[in-house]
Amino acid sequence: MTASNPSIDPKIASQTTELNPNYAIPTVLLLAGIPLIWVQPIAAGLVAIFGLFLVYQAATIRLVFTATDLEVYRSQEKFRTFPYQEWQTWKVFWFFFPVLFYFKEVKSIHFLPVLFDVQMLKTCLEKHIPLAKS
Repeated sequence: MTASNPSIDPKIASQTTELNPNYAIPTVLLLAGIPLIWVQPIAAGLVAIFGLFLVYQAATIRLVFTATDLEVYRSQEKFRTFPYQEWQTWKVFWFFFPVLFYFKEVKSIHFLPVLFDVQMLKTCLEKHIPLAKS
């Protein structure tokens, strides 16, 4: 999806891709909390609260791939930028049900839950930060 966010520079808008939200992980957590009620009510409550937290994150956090950076927006406001030139590697865990996105920069590592379209994420990563073939 091409970004139509007014806070993104219009000169590079045609070069940006904003990932759509994906509510799979929050939904699984919320549904997992239901049968836990009978086994362990406190654990069920914690799982459900974490699921609701991830629903909120999926609704408000956006990843935008630009020509030079991965930008992270919260409620239309940019709050982090990760320049591709500083990336060393990335990986999406697990193949059948992707739940975690990992990337390493020169000075730090990052883990994000997969709360966005995983196919578009992989496409953008392969386009902007291709991994070396081993």
